[in-house]
Amino acid sequence: MNQNSVSNDKLLKIINVQTEVVQQGMNLSNIMDLVTQRTQHITNADGASVELVEKRELVYSATSGIAEKFLGLRLDMENSLSGECIRVGVPLISNDIESDDRVNKNACRQIGLNSMIVVPLIFRNDIVGVIKVLSAKAGHFNDDNIKILELMSGLIAAAMFSAMRNEESELFYKATHDSLTGISNRSVFYDRLRQRLSQALRKHENFGIISLDMDGLKEINDNWGHRAGDAAIKEVALRINSTLRESDTVSRLGGDEFGIIATTAVDRNDLRSLIERIDCEIIKPFEFEDQKINLRASIGYALFSEDGIDLDVLIEKADKSMYEVKRKQKGQGNVR
Repeated sequence: MNQNSVSNDKLLKIINVQTEVVQQGMNLSNIMDLVTQRTQHITNADGASVELVEKRELVYSATSGIAEKFLGLRLDMENSLSGECIRVGVPLISNDIESDDRVNKNACRQIGLNSMIVVPLIFRNDIVGVIKVLSAKAGHFNDDNIKILELMSGLIAAAMFSAMRNEESELFYKATHDSLTGISNRSVFYDRLRQRLSQALRKHENFGIISLDMDGLKEINDNWGHRAGDAAIKEVALRINSTLRESDTVSRLGGDEFGIIATTAVDRNDLRSLIERIDCEIIKPFEFEDQKINLRASIGYALFSEDGIDLDVLIEKADKSMYEVKRKQKGQGNVR
């Protein structure tokens, strides 16, 4: 690749991204999130994604821009440009989705894209996924964009190597689990939520989504330091997990925010009972290095299908329910 064809400004931006990637250490999920955001910006795209291979499917494991709400989406590798990229092992460009038979037109229309570039992620001589940039405009991308993406794909592939070199776990596990708590991350939450939603629609079943936000994490960090804050997050994750059924899912969505899929909840009473058990578990005494720390959380929920059958609607209602609980607790002086 001739780097001289890429402007000095773009090369400087890529070097800056490389520095940011190194600063993420072994956190593969954070690395992928950062790379999608930066590649979207550098190529002036409308969105970007990192898709990892799992069996014969591609999973949207990190997303930004117009692809953001499709985090966790699974696509069959057949009849898709990403699948073709993996098959041939070289970057591919499509500047007119509607006239390109290699692409999954329905998926592209769903996302709202009309042009894209897909570059393979090569790890230990195997293609483990792709990085993709998306534009709502036809004809948006050029050869310089491909060169930039090739440089970026090298960064994330190297980061994958570093993340795996010091761990025995598999790449996909590293990409889908939170490095602090060990529970599943945002990508897995949306993946499983989409699967449960599809199953519930087919079988006319109910299930619940629970939105949980820790209260007082800033005060814990301020009073006892970030090590105490991290210990509190880990303890809350452990306590939530201890109350759930094996078929349920708890994921750390970011910071002090958790999402729970209650797969077998049939009505509001089921969800309220589960929330009460979670709350009772969280507020039990917790000590960190001989310091007594109070743990609390605001918890809200949404019930499929009473509160909606659309993923975004359910998430929004669960979040609104949680924030309403947080407001009430602040009004009662219960939030530390």
